[in-house]
Amino acid sequence: MSVATTVSQPAPSKPEPGPSLLNRMIVRPEIGSALGALVVFLFFSIITDRFLSALGVATWLDDASTLGIMAVAVAMLMIGGEFDLSAGVMTASTALVTALLAVHAGWNVWLALLVSLLFALAVGALNGWVVMRTGLPSFIVTLGTFLALQGLNLGVTRLITGTVQVSGIRSAPGYSSAGWVFASTTNIGDARIQASVVWWIVLTAIAALVLVRTRFGNWIFAVGGSLVSARAVGVPAVRTKILLFMTTAFAGWVVGSCNILRFASVQANQGVGLEFQYIIAAVVGGCLLTGGFGSVIGAAIGALIFGMARQGIVFARWDSDWFMLFLGVLLLSAVLVNNAFKKRAERVRR
Repeated sequence: MSVATTVSQPAPSKPEPGPSLLNRMIVRPEIGSALGALVVFLFFSIITDRFLSALGVATWLDDASTLGIMAVAVAMLMIGGEFDLSAGVMTASTALVTALLAVHAGWNVWLALLVSLLFALAVGALNGWVVMRTGLPSFIVTLGTFLALQGLNLGVTRLITGTVQVSGIRSAPGYSSAGWVFASTTNIGDARIQASVVWWIVLTAIAALVLVRTRFGNWIFAVGGSLVSARAVGVPAVRTKILLFMTTAFAGWVVGSCNILRFASVQANQGVGLEFQYIIAAVVGGCLLTGGFGSVIGAAIGALIFGMARQGIVFARWDSDWFMLFLGVLLLSAVLVNNAFKKRAERVRR
Protein backbone atom coordinates (compact mmCIF):
# COMPACT_ATOMS: atom_id res chain seq x y z
CA MET A 1 0.00 0.00 0.00
CA SER A 2 1.38 3.28 -1.02
CA VAL A 3 1.15 6.31 1.18
CA ALA A 4 0.79 9.67 -0.49
CA THR A 5 3.05 12.30 0.90
CA THR A 6 2.72 15.99 0.43
CA VAL A 7 5.46 18.50 0.63
CA SER A 8 4.41 21.79 2.10
CA GLN A 9 5.32 24.73 -0.07
CA PRO A 10 6.62 27.87 1.61
CA ALA A 11 4.12 30.68 1.61
CA PRO A 12 4.92 33.32 -0.99
CA SER A 13 6.76 36.17 0.57
CA LYS A 14 5.03 39.50 0.60
CA PRO A 15 6.65 42.16 -1.55
CA GLU A 16 8.54 44.69 0.46
CA PRO A 17 6.68 47.95 0.68
CA GLY A 18 8.10 50.73 -1.45
CA PRO A 19 9.51 53.85 0.08
CA SER A 20 6.98 56.20 1.61
CA LEU A 21 6.05 59.49 -0.01
CA LEU A 22 8.07 61.33 2.62
CA ASN A 23 11.17 59.25 1.90
CA ARG A 24 10.77 59.75 -1.85
CA MET A 25 10.63 63.51 -1.25
CA ILE A 26 13.64 63.47 1.06
CA VAL A 27 15.94 62.04 -1.60
CA ARG A 28 15.16 64.93 -3.95
CA PRO A 29 17.83 67.66 -3.54
CA GLU A 30 15.47 70.44 -4.62
CA ILE A 31 12.82 69.84 -1.96
CA GLY A 32 14.42 72.32 0.46
CA SER A 33 14.56 75.10 -2.13
CA ALA A 34 10.96 74.42 -3.19
CA LEU A 35 9.78 74.85 0.41
CA GLY A 36 11.87 78.00 0.73
CA ALA A 37 10.43 79.43 -2.48
CA LEU A 38 6.91 78.75 -1.22
CA VAL A 39 7.62 80.59 2.03
CA VAL A 40 9.13 83.61 0.23
CA PHE A 41 6.25 83.66 -2.26
CA LEU A 42 3.56 83.58 0.44
CA PHE A 43 5.36 86.14 2.60
CA PHE A 44 5.66 88.83 -0.05
CA SER A 45 2.23 88.01 -1.49
CA ILE A 46 0.73 88.87 1.89
CA ILE A 47 2.70 92.01 2.76
CA THR A 48 2.54 93.76 -0.62
CA ASP A 49 -0.18 93.91 -3.29
CA ARG A 50 2.21 94.64 -6.16
CA PHE A 51 4.02 91.31 -5.80
CA LEU A 52 1.20 89.28 -7.41
CA SER A 53 0.25 91.85 -10.03
CA ALA A 54 1.05 91.05 -13.67
CA LEU A 55 3.81 93.65 -13.66
CA GLY A 56 5.15 92.35 -10.35
CA VAL A 57 5.33 88.73 -11.53
CA ALA A 58 7.03 89.77 -14.77
CA THR A 59 9.53 91.85 -12.79
CA TRP A 60 10.69 89.14 -10.40
CA LEU A 61 10.76 86.53 -13.18
CA ASP A 62 12.94 88.89 -15.23
CA ASP A 63 15.21 89.46 -12.23
CA ALA A 64 15.61 85.72 -11.68
CA SER A 65 16.03 84.68 -15.32
CA THR A 66 19.65 85.58 -16.10
CA LEU A 67 20.72 84.47 -12.64
CA GLY A 68 18.82 81.22 -13.21
CA ILE A 69 20.51 80.53 -16.56
CA MET A 70 23.92 80.78 -14.91
CA ALA A 71 22.87 78.98 -11.73
CA VAL A 72 21.75 75.92 -13.72
CA ALA A 73 25.13 75.63 -15.48
CA VAL A 74 27.04 76.32 -12.26
CA ALA A 75 24.97 73.66 -10.49
CA MET A 76 25.97 71.04 -13.06
CA LEU A 77 29.61 72.01 -12.59
CA MET A 78 29.31 71.86 -8.80
CA ILE A 79 27.67 68.43 -8.98
CA GLY A 80 30.74 67.47 -11.01
CA GLY A 81 32.90 68.63 -8.11
CA GLU A 82 34.24 71.94 -9.51
CA PHE A 83 33.75 75.72 -9.29
CA ASP A 84 33.99 78.50 -11.86
CA LEU A 85 34.78 81.94 -10.44
CA SER A 86 35.06 83.39 -13.95
CA ALA A 87 31.36 82.81 -14.68
CA GLY A 88 30.29 86.35 -13.79
CA VAL A 89 32.94 88.19 -15.79
CA MET A 90 32.33 85.81 -18.73
CA THR A 91 28.92 87.43 -19.24
CA ALA A 92 30.66 90.78 -19.78
CA SER A 93 33.48 89.35 -21.90
CA THR A 94 31.14 87.72 -24.41
CA ALA A 95 28.93 90.81 -24.58
CA LEU A 96 31.99 92.99 -25.19
CA VAL A 97 33.29 90.72 -27.97
CA THR A 98 29.88 90.86 -29.67
CA ALA A 99 29.55 94.62 -29.27
CA LEU A 100 33.08 95.49 -30.37
CA LEU A 101 32.85 93.36 -33.50
CA ALA A 102 29.35 94.54 -34.43
CA VAL A 103 29.76 98.23 -33.59
CA HIS A 104 33.42 99.04 -34.21
CA ALA A 105 34.32 96.41 -36.83
CA GLY A 106 30.98 96.64 -38.65
CA TRP A 107 30.27 92.89 -38.55
CA ASN A 108 26.82 91.36 -38.78
CA VAL A 109 25.50 90.77 -35.26
CA TRP A 110 25.03 87.05 -35.89
CA LEU A 111 28.64 86.63 -36.97
CA ALA A 112 29.78 88.61 -33.93
CA LEU A 113 27.65 86.35 -31.71
CA LEU A 114 29.23 83.27 -33.27
CA VAL A 115 32.75 84.55 -32.60
CA SER A 116 31.87 85.45 -29.00
CA LEU A 117 30.43 81.94 -28.55
CA LEU A 118 33.64 80.36 -29.84
CA PHE A 119 35.61 82.63 -27.50
CA ALA A 120 33.51 81.53 -24.51
CA LEU A 121 33.80 77.83 -25.35
CA ALA A 122 37.57 78.16 -25.80
CA VAL A 123 37.97 79.79 -22.39
CA GLY A 124 35.76 77.13 -20.78
CA ALA A 125 37.73 74.33 -22.43
CA LEU A 126 40.99 75.93 -21.30
CA ASN A 127 39.73 76.13 -17.71
CA GLY A 128 38.76 72.46 -17.72
CA TRP A 129 41.97 71.34 -19.40
CA VAL A 130 44.20 73.24 -16.94
CA VAL A 131 42.28 71.90 -13.94
CA MET A 132 42.54 68.30 -15.12
CA ARG A 133 46.09 68.59 -16.48
CA THR A 134 47.65 70.23 -13.43
CA GLY A 135 45.44 68.93 -10.63
CA LEU A 136 45.11 72.46 -9.26
CA PRO A 137 41.84 73.36 -7.52
CA SER A 138 39.33 74.86 -9.93
CA PHE A 139 38.88 77.68 -7.42
CA ILE A 140 42.46 78.83 -8.12
CA VAL A 141 42.42 78.22 -11.89
CA THR A 142 39.18 80.07 -12.51
CA LEU A 143 40.18 82.87 -10.15
CA GLY A 144 43.15 83.42 -12.45
CA THR A 145 40.81 83.37 -15.45
CA PHE A 146 38.54 85.85 -13.71
CA LEU A 147 41.40 88.30 -13.18
CA ALA A 148 42.72 87.81 -16.73
CA LEU A 149 39.31 88.38 -18.31
CA GLN A 150 38.60 91.40 -16.14
CA GLY A 151 41.91 93.00 -17.15
CA LEU A 152 41.33 92.08 -20.80
CA ASN A 153 37.84 93.57 -20.73
CA LEU A 154 39.03 96.88 -19.31
CA GLY A 155 42.21 97.14 -21.36
CA VAL A 156 40.80 96.25 -24.77
CA THR A 157 37.62 98.28 -24.34
CA ARG A 158 39.50 101.40 -23.27
CA LEU A 159 42.05 100.91 -26.08
CA ILE A 160 39.38 100.71 -28.79
CA THR A 161 36.70 103.07 -27.49
CA GLY A 162 38.60 105.36 -25.10
CA THR A 163 36.01 104.50 -22.43
CA VAL A 164 34.96 101.42 -20.46
CA GLN A 165 31.63 101.09 -22.27
CA VAL A 166 30.48 99.92 -25.70
CA SER A 167 27.09 101.00 -27.07
CA GLY A 168 25.28 101.47 -30.35
CA ILE A 169 24.66 97.85 -31.37
CA ARG A 170 21.08 98.61 -32.43
CA SER A 171 22.40 100.16 -35.63
CA ALA A 172 24.49 97.10 -36.56
CA PRO A 173 23.30 94.78 -39.38
CA GLY A 174 21.42 91.72 -38.17
CA TYR A 175 20.32 93.32 -34.91
CA SER A 176 16.58 92.90 -35.53
CA SER A 177 16.61 89.10 -35.89
CA ALA A 178 19.22 88.58 -33.17
CA GLY A 179 17.32 90.91 -30.87
CA TRP A 180 14.17 88.88 -31.41
CA VAL A 181 15.95 85.70 -30.28
CA PHE A 182 17.73 87.15 -27.26
CA ALA A 183 15.88 90.29 -26.23
CA SER A 184 12.27 90.18 -27.42
CA THR A 185 9.26 90.39 -25.12
CA THR A 186 6.05 88.38 -25.07
CA ASN A 187 2.85 89.97 -23.78
CA ILE A 188 0.76 87.70 -21.56
CA GLY A 189 -2.11 89.82 -20.37
CA ASP A 190 -0.60 92.90 -18.75
CA ALA A 191 2.75 91.16 -18.21
CA ARG A 192 5.73 91.55 -20.55
CA ILE A 193 7.84 88.39 -20.36
CA GLN A 194 11.44 88.82 -21.48
CA ALA A 195 13.21 86.38 -23.81
CA SER A 196 15.67 85.61 -21.01
CA VAL A 197 12.82 83.97 -19.07
CA VAL A 198 12.17 81.63 -22.01
CA TRP A 199 15.88 80.84 -22.29
CA TRP A 200 15.92 80.10 -18.54
CA ILE A 201 13.01 77.65 -18.73
CA VAL A 202 14.27 75.88 -21.86
CA LEU A 203 17.86 75.51 -20.64
CA THR A 204 16.69 74.29 -17.22
CA ALA A 205 14.53 71.61 -18.86
CA ILE A 206 17.37 70.48 -21.14
CA ALA A 207 19.88 70.40 -18.28
CA ALA A 208 17.49 68.43 -16.07
CA LEU A 209 16.95 65.82 -18.79
CA VAL A 210 20.69 65.53 -19.42
CA LEU A 211 21.45 65.16 -15.73
CA VAL A 212 18.93 62.45 -14.89
CA ARG A 213 18.24 60.71 -18.20
CA THR A 214 21.58 60.40 -19.98
CA ARG A 215 24.89 58.62 -19.57
CA PHE A 216 26.63 62.00 -19.43
CA GLY A 217 24.48 62.89 -16.43
CA ASN A 218 25.64 59.72 -14.68
CA TRP A 219 29.23 60.67 -15.46
CA ILE A 220 28.69 64.08 -13.84
CA PHE A 221 27.50 62.54 -10.58
CA ALA A 222 30.30 59.97 -10.73
CA VAL A 223 33.19 62.42 -11.16
CA GLY A 224 31.71 64.69 -8.50
CA GLY A 225 31.22 61.89 -6.00
CA SER A 226 34.65 60.28 -6.39
CA LEU A 227 37.01 61.04 -9.25
CA VAL A 228 39.18 57.99 -8.54
CA SER A 229 36.22 55.59 -8.45
CA ALA A 230 34.76 57.15 -11.61
CA ARG A 231 37.98 56.60 -13.50
CA ALA A 232 38.19 53.04 -12.19
CA VAL A 233 34.85 52.14 -13.80
CA GLY A 234 35.72 53.77 -17.13
CA VAL A 235 34.14 57.21 -16.85
CA PRO A 236 35.94 59.69 -19.18
CA ALA A 237 36.64 62.14 -16.36
CA VAL A 238 38.75 64.63 -18.34
CA ARG A 239 36.19 64.94 -21.13
CA THR A 240 33.32 65.22 -18.65
CA LYS A 241 34.85 68.05 -16.64
CA ILE A 242 36.01 69.99 -19.70
CA LEU A 243 32.47 69.81 -21.11
CA LEU A 244 31.09 71.06 -17.78
CA PHE A 245 33.37 74.11 -17.85
CA MET A 246 32.34 74.70 -21.46
CA THR A 247 28.68 74.50 -20.39
CA THR A 248 29.24 77.22 -17.81
CA ALA A 249 30.94 79.37 -20.45
CA PHE A 250 28.05 78.76 -22.86
CA ALA A 251 25.58 79.95 -20.21
CA GLY A 252 27.72 83.08 -19.76
CA TRP A 253 27.48 83.67 -23.51
CA VAL A 254 23.68 83.34 -23.43
CA VAL A 255 23.38 85.83 -20.57
CA GLY A 256 25.86 88.22 -22.18
CA SER A 257 23.97 88.05 -25.48
CA CYS A 258 20.64 88.71 -23.77
CA ASN A 259 22.11 91.71 -21.94
CA ILE A 260 23.89 93.39 -24.86
CA LEU A 261 20.96 92.97 -27.27
CA ARG A 262 18.40 94.10 -24.72
CA PHE A 263 20.20 97.12 -23.22
CA ALA A 264 22.34 97.92 -26.32
CA SER A 265 25.36 98.72 -24.15
CA VAL A 266 27.81 96.90 -21.90
CA GLN A 267 30.25 98.04 -19.22
CA ALA A 268 33.71 96.45 -19.06
CA ASN A 269 33.27 95.67 -15.34
CA GLN A 270 29.80 94.20 -15.74
CA GLY A 271 29.15 90.87 -14.03
CA VAL A 272 31.98 91.16 -11.51
CA GLY A 273 30.88 89.64 -8.18
CA LEU A 274 27.85 87.83 -9.60
CA GLU A 275 29.71 84.50 -9.60
CA PHE A 276 29.05 84.22 -5.86
CA GLN A 277 25.34 84.70 -6.40
CA TYR A 278 25.37 81.89 -8.96
CA ILE A 279 27.04 79.58 -6.44
CA ILE A 280 24.64 80.62 -3.68
CA ALA A 281 21.63 79.94 -5.92
CA ALA A 282 23.03 76.48 -6.72
CA VAL A 283 23.65 75.75 -3.03
CA VAL A 284 20.16 76.94 -2.12
CA GLY A 285 18.90 74.58 -4.83
CA GLY A 286 20.45 71.56 -3.13
CA CYS A 287 24.03 71.36 -4.44
CA LEU A 288 26.75 70.43 -1.99
CA LEU A 289 30.07 72.25 -2.04
CA THR A 290 31.78 68.85 -2.01
CA GLY A 291 30.15 67.70 -5.28
CA GLY A 292 28.26 64.57 -6.28
CA PHE A 293 24.84 65.77 -5.08
CA GLY A 294 22.44 68.40 -6.36
CA SER A 295 19.73 69.40 -8.81
CA VAL A 296 19.52 71.87 -11.69
CA ILE A 297 15.81 72.32 -11.04
CA GLY A 298 16.71 73.21 -7.47
CA ALA A 299 19.25 75.76 -8.76
CA ALA A 300 16.55 77.32 -10.95
CA ILE A 301 14.28 77.52 -7.90
CA GLY A 302 17.15 79.07 -5.93
CA ALA A 303 17.41 81.79 -8.58
CA LEU A 304 13.65 82.28 -8.35
CA ILE A 305 13.99 82.84 -4.60
CA PHE A 306 16.59 85.53 -5.36
CA GLY A 307 14.29 87.28 -7.81
CA MET A 308 11.25 87.13 -5.54
CA ALA A 309 13.17 88.34 -2.49
CA ARG A 310 15.04 91.13 -4.29
CA GLN A 311 11.92 92.55 -5.95
CA GLY A 312 9.71 91.79 -2.94
CA ILE A 313 11.95 93.99 -0.81
CA VAL A 314 11.55 96.78 -3.38
CA PHE A 315 7.76 96.35 -3.53
CA ALA A 316 7.59 96.43 0.28
CA ARG A 317 9.61 99.70 0.24
CA TRP A 318 12.33 98.30 2.48
CA ASP A 319 15.97 99.32 2.39
CA SER A 320 17.64 97.16 -0.28
CA ASP A 321 20.65 96.70 2.01
CA TRP A 322 18.61 94.08 3.85
CA PHE A 323 18.94 91.83 0.80
CA MET A 324 22.58 91.06 1.66
CA LEU A 325 21.53 89.95 5.15
CA PHE A 326 18.93 87.75 3.50
CA LEU A 327 21.62 86.20 1.27
CA GLY A 328 23.89 85.41 4.20
CA VAL A 329 21.15 83.76 6.23
CA LEU A 330 19.89 81.93 3.14
CA LEU A 331 23.32 80.50 2.31
CA LEU A 332 24.02 79.26 5.83
CA SER A 333 20.56 77.75 6.15
CA ALA A 334 20.85 76.05 2.76
CA VAL A 335 24.19 74.43 3.62
CA LEU A 336 22.79 73.03 6.87
CA VAL A 337 19.59 71.81 5.24
CA ASN A 338 21.43 70.24 2.29
CA ASN A 339 23.76 68.29 4.56
CA ALA A 340 20.82 67.01 6.57
CA PHE A 341 18.90 66.03 3.44
CA LYS A 342 21.92 64.25 1.98
CA LYS A 343 22.43 62.17 5.13
CA ARG A 344 18.73 61.30 5.22
CA ALA A 345 18.78 60.40 1.52
CA GLU A 346 21.74 58.06 2.06
CA ARG A 347 19.86 56.27 4.85
CA VAL A 348 16.74 55.94 2.69
CA ARG A 349 18.69 54.47 -0.25
CA ARG A 350 20.19 51.79 2.01
